Amino acid sequence: MKKYVIGVDVGGTACKLGVFETTGELLTKWEIKTDTRDKGSHILEDVAKAILGKIAEMGIATQDVLGIGVGVPSPVTGDGIAVGAANLGWSKYPVAQVLNQLTGLPVKAGNDVNVATLGEQWMGSAVGRSSALMLTLGTGVGGGVVIDNRIVTGFSGAAGEIGHMKVKDNETIPCGCGKYGCLEQYASATGIVRLAKELLCRSDEASAMRQCENLTAKDVFDCAKAQDALALQVVDQFGQILGTALANIAAIINPEIFVIGGGVSKAGQIILDVVQKYFRENVFFGCADTQFTLASLGNDAGIYGAASMVLN
Repeated sequence: MKKYVIGVDVGGTACKLGVFETTGELLTKWEIKTDTRDKGSHILEDVAKAILGKIAEMGIATQDVLGIGVGVPSPVTGDGIAVGAANLGWSKYPVAQVLNQLTGLPVKAGNDVNVATLGEQWMGSAVGRSSALMLTLGTGVGGGVVIDNRIVTGFSGAAGEIGHMKVKDNETIPCGCGKYGCLEQYASATGIVRLAKELLCRSDEASAMRQCENLTAKDVFDCAKAQDALALQVVDQFGQILGTALANIAAIINPEIFVIGGGVSKAGQIILDVVQKYFRENVFFGCADTQFTLASLGNDAGIYGAASMVLN
């Protein structure tokens, strides 16, 4: 008899959900609005209602559902407590326990980027790799660590927060976390735009970037692909900072592969080329064989990874 698992990816504006067979086949996926009223107390109620309604609609008995996996934008402890998700209104919120009580199904919870890493390992770009680090380059920089097929959560659930490792001294502008010189300030989409604007202010050199009314990270990479000299300098600076940071990370966790995802990763091969250049220059020789790839599951990585947690 077929068995099923449910994957849930909780975001600040929408919750993505998917029903999977245990083989990894995605049978259906859908979204519901994230209701953050009353400190997020309605979010899991809505998720539970959506899950129970969908499996009933599909004719799946609850006893044939092995469990629910949930990814949330927060550090998450090993027993499924979200330490703090400001955009959801949660603080020390027992995600796994609450959703279990609402559905009667076993529940596992994890940090959203960690969970997305599991997704890429299960059915994406890191299939067959037992140790992987996924970094998401978007508005911020997130990281997820899987070692020996298990998520590394750390003492308080904050393992993998690579966006907040310090990579530059003498920074005068604070990061969103309140500290200075974080990787996120230079390798995120907003960080790349900042690097570009700073260079454009320092230089009188002509650049196609000056013609972009609202400069984006995509614009920077597009100009670099067109061999714009200043854009190439920005991309090189980005690659130096991120590639060196990953070399340092490799010396600690020695992953088999780095998976790069998030909106910035859509720039494609140019990112892999420049990051690997500086990684190879700085990495300890024992970690030099670490591979790089782009994420392939896109926005579905979270629900895939959440579902896979149930099977691990």
